Amino acid sequence: MSFALPSIKSKPGQPEDFGINEGKFGVPEALTGGLSSVRASLDVPHPLMLSELNYRKNVDKMNMTILRNTQGLHAPLRIALEQKAVKKGGHLPFLPSHNVLHESLTGRDIEMDGSDVFNTPEFMEVAGLPHAVMEKSLGIL
Repeated sequence: MSFALPSIKSKPGQPEDFGINEGKFGVPEALTGGLSSVRASLDVPHPLMLSELNYRKNVDKMNMTILRNTQGLHAPLRIALEQKAVKKGGHLPFLPSHNVLHESLTGRDIEMDGSDVFNTPEFMEVAGLPHAVMEKSLGIL
């Protein structure tokens, strides 16, 4: 009996989004998307990498299923609505967002991983020009 829990086994497949921003002519736009290696974004260096990339999503899905089975449909819906409302927080697109409230809702505020140390805004290599980023978010560019 599975109790409608999602499978923990990883399924082979390709990433949904490669993170390449292509312009009108089908080439990556370096001005608005930043300089990145196309090969690094297309290649998967290890078979477990896809599983590790989807780990948080699978754990969240399994926790929501367990919560639905134990407390009913209202609990996962309420949590999903809270997380969706927090993600819609308004700020300018070129400013870094810390997502403190979202991290506290998901429980990631008590975890420490590589992005906490190595992905700080002052050390980021890709920084877009404010005007170009705003024009892209408004659909002008």
